[in-house]
Amino acid sequence: MLRIGMLTSGGDCQALNAAMRGVVKGVCSKRDDVEIYGFRDGYKGLIYANFDMLTAKNFSGILTRGGTILGTSRQPFKLMGVPDANGLDKVSAMKHTYHKLNLDCLVVLGGNGTHKTANLLREEGLNVITLPKTIDNDLWGTEMTFGFQSAVDIATDTIDRIHTTATSHSRVFIIEVMGHKVGHVTLHAGVAGGADIILLPEIPYDIDVIADVIQKRSGSNKSFTILAVAEGAVSKTDAQLKKKEYKDKLAKRKYPSIAYELAEQIQQKTDKEVRITVPGHTQRGGSPCAYDRVIATRVGAAAAELILKKEYGYMIGIKNGETQKVPLQNVAGRLKTVDPNCSLIQEAKRIGISFGDEI
Repeated sequence: MLRIGMLTSGGDCQALNAAMRGVVKGVCSKRDDVEIYGFRDGYKGLIYANFDMLTAKNFSGILTRGGTILGTSRQPFKLMGVPDANGLDKVSAMKHTYHKLNLDCLVVLGGNGTHKTANLLREEGLNVITLPKTIDNDLWGTEMTFGFQSAVDIATDTIDRIHTTATSHSRVFIIEVMGHKVGHVTLHAGVAGGADIILLPEIPYDIDVIADVIQKRSGSNKSFTILAVAEGAVSKTDAQLKKKEYKDKLAKRKYPSIAYELAEQIQQKTDKEVRITVPGHTQRGGSPCAYDRVIATRVGAAAAELILKKEYGYMIGIKNGETQKVPLQNVAGRLKTVDPNCSLIQEAKRIGISFGDEI
């Protein structure tokens, strides 16, 4: 009997179900003696032994379904070593559940924090395989994560729709895109949607540069300006602050997010009418795009192959368009940020897109 535990952890995104389907179909196509334990709400289900016994039928018809049939939750890695309210040791509890169910392996789908915990469980002796899930595409060891392209498509569609109203009313529009620490989604959506200014966490901006770009567009009879802004975008001034100082400043900020702070500053410096659009969690919702369905199916099938070969301790990544196994210890704790000197940014600058850092 082959006993597989499976969980999805962290923020949800498109193609989680497609990836799990790929794993289950890949394993069950070769063996018929498979038991699947689906842990509810991420690591919480593993900690408290909250699971459902599933079969291949449970994973049929979910290729196009968004979200996750297992449910998810955020369990911060830094709190994994802290006992719960009842004094329960979380790591010991997870190990106990794994061994009590006599699992052969645990399949974990998630992003950066999820992979830190997955690697911890590997270090504790559990057989673990992970799949790269996040709309941010910020996981080390893979060129692409499933969920990313779907989020880019939604953010791009938002920018496309804003173009018509921005043109009609001659306004400045700020579209705030998801991305606290990295700007991959904002960069791709901004280029695809024809944004005039793109602000990323990796490239601190100067508000005077932004105001100058808007004024120059106005002087060239371009009545509107569209800014694609990552929620983690930071000014050059704030970028000089120490981490704790910046956190303290954010805690005292009167604005609900960076978009509102920028809007007020732009209005003061340009006297332009500014409007804000925040697509928010729509970027993580709905059916996965075709690209994500393919990526998720591929990494799921590749994970199934490792399970059948009893090769554990890996994340399935994509390199040069091909699936590859990446040691978990090489992934955990490493963030894949946007390179400010990458060719995409240089090419965007060549066509006149400003990143708010220089005239």
